[in-house]
Amino acid sequence: MSAETLDLPEPDRLEGAPHPRHTARLFGQEAAERAFLAAHGSGRLHHGWLLTGPRGVGKATLAWRIARFLLTQPPDAPPGLFGAPERPGSLDIDPGHPVARRVAALSEPGLFLLRRGPNERGNALSDAIRVAEVRKLKSFLALSNAEGGPRVVILDAADELNVNAANAVLKLLEEPPARATLLLVSHQPARLLPTIRSRCRSLPLAPLSEADLAAALAQAGVEAEGGSGALAALSGGSVGAAVSLAQEGGAALYAELMGVLASLPRLDRPAALALSERAAGPGSEARRDLLFELIDHALARLARTGATGRPPAPEAAPGEAETLLRLSPDPAAARGWAELAPVVGGRLRHGRAVNLDPASLILDTLHTIANRAR
Repeated sequence: MSAETLDLPEPDRLEGAPHPRHTARLFGQEAAERAFLAAHGSGRLHHGWLLTGPRGVGKATLAWRIARFLLTQPPDAPPGLFGAPERPGSLDIDPGHPVARRVAALSEPGLFLLRRGPNERGNALSDAIRVAEVRKLKSFLALSNAEGGPRVVILDAADELNVNAANAVLKLLEEPPARATLLLVSHQPARLLPTIRSRCRSLPLAPLSEADLAAALAQAGVEAEGGSGALAALSGGSVGAAVSLAQEGGAALYAELMGVLASLPRLDRPAALALSERAAGPGSEARRDLLFELIDHALARLARTGATGRPPAPEAAPGEAETLLRLSPDPAAARGWAELAPVVGGRLRHGRAVNLDPASLILDTLHTIANRAR
């Protein structure tokens, strides 16, 4: 690690949660772990793996688990007197293992972490992974090749590669170094070069269930204010999104928003004013942006309720199901809410871009939603 990066935040770490390399357990992704272990046990492990799925469901945590696992596996040996050694049934590694300790300290010689580095001035993180970072990877692979051991590369996230860096990574995938495994984390694989996707084996991860999300939040030391059900509904099964929601009181904010919507079609103006002022005071930019997201979320849940005839489960706020069913009882209502969502979203983005008064913008948005309810 170069000196200029020491004072910069880690670009692959969510504020308020441990870095994935320090996360002891991975919840809800047993299928992905079994798929990798099966490939490893077959003796034909692919050199490139693309870990995909929504942001915050554990892709990076799985990548670090795989890295520790691969770096602690003994070299292949011919069967002995009692046959071939038993294949591992888990990615778990003793946290006291020297490799595990070195990986946690980013001092393991067989591991390279490719992520955004400092910008040209060295005073902030670059907005993309640049080709200079990939050149460091090539140097690592060339130097470590002499030792003959396994090498693991974690790229977090592949979506952040700029054009030149993506082409450099592609060349490595086309001509993979011996005994090297590349683990590419991707939130939006469709944005990657098709040739990068085609040269990797895909390992998809799914959103977490409410129980798995609650366990993951407890491991991260995050209190599920409002209950894990509310966070599961609002986060889409993403631990990362749930952590952000918990830090900003997202469950309580959504409950307040749903309380305002419960008054429709006759808008409860005092409640609407209180909500808009709470999300628009000094230093509340994060809460304002979160409310914008929650408004979009509420409109999506309204549309889904009318289209399917039942509200999404679990409830994201007390009494939400009753409100959704009343405001969106049929497919015709669902179409109305679906048509309104991009209009409201566009107005909120425009208002933020031109620095409109946040309280007025929120209140105007609530009136627009009330007009649709009528």
